[in-house]
Amino acid sequence: MIAYALWFYWVSTRGYRLRPWRSPLMRWRIETYSGIPAENVTFGVFCKFLWKGRRELRRYLAWGARMRRLEARRWRKI
Repeated sequence: MIAYALWFYWVSTRGYRLRPWRSPLMRWRIETYSGIPAENVTFGVFCKFLWKGRRELRRYLAWGARMRRLEARRWRKI
């Protein structure tokens, strides 16, 4: 799961890797998930979101890793 978390971070923050709270994709995801308007996402809001939702985020990353493994397995069969 850690490898998937790093992959997800790398893909979702493209161009904003040192400032992930400015990434349009991360802002959109935070807005969609929590209802915080994307234009209001700052470093503090980003960190607070990560800390408060760490259990849900861990569950989401575990689900994403499972889906990625299933997809890879499906493509190997083809």
